[in-house]
Amino acid sequence: MISFLDLKEVNSSFRKELVDACARVIDSGWYIGGGELANFEKEFAAWCGARHCIGVANGLDALILTLRAWKLLGRLREGDEVIVPANTYIASVLAITENRLVPVLVEPEEGTFNLGAAAIEGAITERTRAILPVHLYGRLADMPGIMAVAEKYNLLVLEDSAQSHGASLDGRRAGTWGDAAGFSFYPGKNLGALGDAGAVTTSDDQLAEVLRALRNYGSHEKYKNLYQGVNSRLDEIQAAMLSVKLRHMDAHTERRREIARLYQQGIRNQAIELPLWERDEQHVFHLYVVRCKQRSALQTHLAQQGISTLIHYPIPPHKQQAYSGYANLSLPLTERIHEEVLSLPIGPTMTDDEARIVIDCCNSFMAD
Repeated sequence: MISFLDLKEVNSSFRKELVDACARVIDSGWYIGGGELANFEKEFAAWCGARHCIGVANGLDALILTLRAWKLLGRLREGDEVIVPANTYIASVLAITENRLVPVLVEPEEGTFNLGAAAIEGAITERTRAILPVHLYGRLADMPGIMAVAEKYNLLVLEDSAQSHGASLDGRRAGTWGDAAGFSFYPGKNLGALGDAGAVTTSDDQLAEVLRALRNYGSHEKYKNLYQGVNSRLDEIQAAMLSVKLRHMDAHTERRREIARLYQQGIRNQAIELPLWERDEQHVFHLYVVRCKQRSALQTHLAQQGISTLIHYPIPPHKQQAYSGYANLSLPLTERIHEEVLSLPIGPTMTDDEARIVIDCCNSFMAD
């Protein structure tokens, strides 16, 4: 059996470091808002290339609180429009509507699954105030083009970097292109905690100050509350776990790319469309996503050979009951993508032999 991602095996490779870090936190007697969080925030900000990292409870909160902070700072107002890719995971849209902002769902580029500058510009109205590009599956969006559009129309940019830890273009990593970025450290992410966790990166000092208060009941000083905040804090143990795993990130990313290269070179079945990948550093392969018009048959074929696959994601946001008001939107490319995508196994502990088995099974698939 080839698992989709064996988290137990991933974490066992540095188990002693994780246990030591956990013991250090337990013995410290300080479990919220201490030195481990401050250390991880400093390390992750530096690793990304941002001035600030603000740890929060999860990736959705990272997006929600950033948009909320911009409202408090007067940069957004209720009813403003935010452009977002139509084929994203629903969390990107939830962050917008949670702030009583209006999501404008835009078709992605077919080859990259990401927002393109031309499509963004075509969706801008007098109410547009922000762009929320999603670096889907681990591939960095066309941030030079997107930032040029944002500058032209004076728009805020919030990167959804939940799947793109370490992806870069021209030496500039995800999380440093826009005005801010939201990261998820859900256990299955490339940089995953041992529970829920997230963070915002930004080089905006004022935004960082507001976010640090918002995550802690709106308090900038104990028992003094500037804002009506929330409890969304990255705890000491998860921060300590993340500091350990951050030290292994570059090696793990390169291993993911090695598996992706084997897939790119080995899968030759014309019924299976491989992801577009022109530059190594631009993609960190959180997921290796292929497209197949007969996805169900392909998934069944691979399962019969003991290969686990997943679908990210079967239903687009505008077809979810939660957003029934968007159900009549015409988004044919998005709907086709959601009907055809299939994620093959990939991870830092996957072996070349396992990858070759996946390749052989993909190549033996007979489309009707």
